[in-house]
Amino acid sequence: MDIMEGKCVRLASGNFSSKVEYKESPAEVAKRFEEAGLKRIHIVDLDGARQGKVINFRVLEKIAAQTKLVIDFGGGIKSSEDVKIALNSGAAFITTGSIAFKDKPLLKQWIEVFGAQIIIAAADARNEKIAVAGWQQETGIPVFDGIKEIMETGIKQILCTDISRDGNLAGPASELYKKILDKCPGAHLIASGGISAVGDIEEVENAGCAEVIIGKALYEGIIKLSDLKPWIDEN
Repeated sequence: MDIMEGKCVRLASGNFSSKVEYKESPAEVAKRFEEAGLKRIHIVDLDGARQGKVINFRVLEKIAAQTKLVIDFGGGIKSSEDVKIALNSGAAFITTGSIAFKDKPLLKQWIEVFGAQIIIAAADARNEKIAVAGWQQETGIPVFDGIKEIMETGIKQILCTDISRDGNLAGPASELYKKILDKCPGAHLIASGGISAVGDIEEVENAGCAEVIIGKALYEGIIKLSDLKPWIDEN
């Protein structure tokens, strides 16, 4: 669930000018997900990602208050205070890309204070190089090298989006995920971007991914919540 100005939106490949708004409130959407049997939701504060601080924490508070979903929250988490705001507002996990790959001393501090288990590292890639700050900044770090270094800190949950596929319903980056798992054994890899059919979910599962994020396909009704029943029943 991508949030901008308190509303559910979708972007294509992280391009803010491609924004599409959805009518339902984030809390209403989250309740629909929960009623369908889903247990976890991934929320991105797009305003926070652009401004470098958590902005839409009130949306997080509403979803946490109105559902029992396990929430991971990212976008603009750049300080220990931001981590506290996210956790105190109802997040079980925080997702970080910028700090994970650009500020190792602060990441180490977070691990010591909050624990590695609550941190998800967003190794989002464009041409197999990590991009951060709402995908607006290229780091030049090869995704495989970046993930290996992150895993040495004790963080095992790695979220990887192939940016070129995100919001485009172009199918998942399964070959990239296979390469990551081959080069970075032990990663709890979360696939994101391009999911447009039930077959895509099966594909990333077969590639070895532990979890998958579905966004636009659900909002557009291309994948229905009822289509997810086989995986919901597994859990």
